[in-house]
Amino acid sequence: MGFVFLPPVQPSVPVAGTGDLFPVRRIWCVARNYAAHAREMGADPNQDPPFFFAKPGDAVVMDGAAIPYPSQTNNLHHEAELVVALKSGGQDLAQDKALDCVFGYAPGIDLTRRDLQEQAKKAGRPWDVAKGFDRSAPIGAIRPASQIGHPSKGAITLSVNGQMRQAGDLSDMIWPVAGVLAHLSRLVRLEAGDLIFTGTPEGVGPLVRGDRAVVNIDGVGSLNITIS
Repeated sequence: MGFVFLPPVQPSVPVAGTGDLFPVRRIWCVARNYAAHAREMGADPNQDPPFFFAKPGDAVVMDGAAIPYPSQTNNLHHEAELVVALKSGGQDLAQDKALDCVFGYAPGIDLTRRDLQEQAKKAGRPWDVAKGFDRSAPIGAIRPASQIGHPSKGAITLSVNGQMRQAGDLSDMIWPVAGVLAHLSRLVRLEAGDLIFTGTPEGVGPLVRGDRAVVNIDGVGSLNITIS
């Protein structure tokens, strides 16, 4: 018995300083994990518990890529994020054991068709097409936790054409990485290959054709993309 057509190429992300690739299974994202960003989006930063949305694994885009401006939007936004890459998983993880599942960390951008998201919110509909479209998950090389530890503080910034747009600190997260993993594992079984985008600081804003966006996270690395 064989496949009726060739299976798609396995999405993957480079591991910094090696020739290795991290195979991507699923992408989960935490919404409003920085209080100031929650407020700028008109939401309550004290929501409990966290909530999540997903992107397809093949939405991954590598560092240095030129990303075509997506269709059906006039308001494409950037959201700089710390991304967690898992080497193992489980269900109902204890918070004090959750970091044992982490392979490493990378800088990422949650690209968002903001106008479609706002329309979905008003209509009470899912955010899928606003968040999970093609090439919506740029991510830099993954740095193993065995080398850099588990960053819980440090600057996270995003600039567009050299002008600073977002500037925050990982310590500003409402739910730290271990808490995010523990909460998410109560909803779905986490597995090796999962990526988790952990939320964005304030200052999200539009990107237009020709823009170059650069994310830097202290101790983790950088990511740059252009919108074509």
